[in-house]
Amino acid sequence: MKRESLQNKKRIVIKIGSSSLTHEITGNLNMQKLEKLVRALCDLRNQGMDVVLVSSGAITVGRKSLGLMERPKKISLKQACAAVGQANLMMIYQKLFAEYSQLSAQVLITKTTMVNELSRYNARNTFEELLQLGVIPVVNENDTVSTYEIEFGDNDRLSAIVAGLIRADLLILLSDIDGLFTDDPNRNVKAELIHTVPEITEELLEMGKDSFHTVGTGGMSAKIAAARIATDSGADMVIANGKDTDVIYQILRGEPIGTLFFAHKNKDFDLLDYLAD
Repeated sequence: MKRESLQNKKRIVIKIGSSSLTHEITGNLNMQKLEKLVRALCDLRNQGMDVVLVSSGAITVGRKSLGLMERPKKISLKQACAAVGQANLMMIYQKLFAEYSQLSAQVLITKTTMVNELSRYNARNTFEELLQLGVIPVVNENDTVSTYEIEFGDNDRLSAIVAGLIRADLLILLSDIDGLFTDDPNRNVKAELIHTVPEITEELLEMGKDSFHTVGTGGMSAKIAAARIATDSGADMVIANGKDTDVIYQILRGEPIGTLFFAHKNKDFDLLDYLAD
């Protein structure tokens, strides 16, 4: 498989992490980046692609709105931050999408939604209807009522589950790192970027050591876990640096950006197998 095949993708899930949405020094939302992201998503939709955005940031936005200086540790306080932040974040997204006459919708998912067969079926149908109507769903974990996802970490795994649920053919994880490296590049200057991953091996899983994040909570092991779900479901996956959202266009042009995990559809793929943890 060559990267040029990414030009032919029709249904794309894009995940952006908290650290890619905020200013490093203040922790406040980076409005310029948000606007560029929304514009890019609208442009993809205008090209005829189905687009789903999985957005982190609810707890971060909520704690900033509430004047909390540090990320809360108590579950109930995290949920309170999520309740405030999710509403604020979605309001901003809808305003930005409206600038381009693009309808968006909020979809909140919990692990329970995916485990229950009827709820999973209904969620898939909802996504299908929204996409057929030309709407861009904005997905987040329902942290207000669930602790599964808060305790698990970032939205990497959730985005892969969504990709599997809606049968996407590409998942893009926009992070604060350029891709998968042979070691943590923050600690080892000799670490090298791995451009392509044909198969997820045990050696690769060992390589996915979590690195420290002050805003986001998803380390490399979470991203490799997401890659396993996405590729087994039949979707290619790319990890790339989200500091400039134009990277989305570069990926879809087939440029050698980030790390590309090749899809290898598992004929026995079942989302429940990946929700047991």
